Amino acid sequence: MTGRNTICKLQKKVDNKEKLVMVTAYDYASAIFAEKAGVDMILVGDSLGNVVLGYDTTIPVTMEDMLHHTKAVSRAVKEPMIVADMPYGSYEVSTEEAVRNAMRLIQEGGAQAVKLEGSQWSPLVKEMSKRGIPVMAHLGLLPQTASLWNGYKTCGRDETAAWALVEAAEAMEEAGAFAILIECVATEAAKLITEKIDLPIIGIGSSANCDGQVLVLHDLLGMSCGHTPKFVKQYAQIGEQIEQAIRTYAEEVRSGAFPDAEHSVAMAEDEAKRLY
Repeated sequence: MTGRNTICKLQKKVDNKEKLVMVTAYDYASAIFAEKAGVDMILVGDSLGNVVLGYDTTIPVTMEDMLHHTKAVSRAVKEPMIVADMPYGSYEVSTEEAVRNAMRLIQEGGAQAVKLEGSQWSPLVKEMSKRGIPVMAHLGLLPQTASLWNGYKTCGRDETAAWALVEAAEAMEEAGAFAILIECVATEAAKLITEKIDLPIIGIGSSANCDGQVLVLHDLLGMSCGHTPKFVKQYAQIGEQIEQAIRTYAEEVRSGAFPDAEHSVAMAEDEAKRLY
């Protein structure tokens, strides 16, 4: 056991050309398996709204939802850095409310850092950093507002858009963000951002040019109940295995095959005889 992955440890890995591995987790069990697998960071993402709570978007996810799931993850792991998403509406109203909510995710939830979406929030990132709150910035496709504006599209697909992303990343770096997640950013733009920015750049759907990668746990395990993004590689089909296991269980219950003697507890023979 090497202790918690800190910002300095993660930056050192990037400086040594080691790729960072990040995965989402939303509960105690999945977080335990993620740590056993050796991930560097766990994201308690507001994507839990889609894969756990059944919403069409992440917009309905609340601070209480995020606190509930962050607490469960924090009880499970000792080494990976836990980054908690700030949900829609938790940081847009005012700086003081944003700071208060971020501190709750760290103090009550057990996270070591928070993540917020959007290039316009560099002043907020600066204020949070001044108050000792580690922030991971999220640029490119912004799931919290994508459904309200331009939809789910790849970003940085032309020169102007690519340089705009670089400028946004530079602003976040100057504001004090410790890392930047870029989502659905074109390969060339992702390469440019990673080269220009000294912070760890974590990609999702943004090519192998980034310093690390993150995927939604349910997507990579083949447990998605809805649309699976094009950029997702499924490393297993756990969903099919779960369905088949439950189907077999149901068949055995209906046929009387389960529970059998092996899965039951019998009385001592002499005691049983007294019943009849």
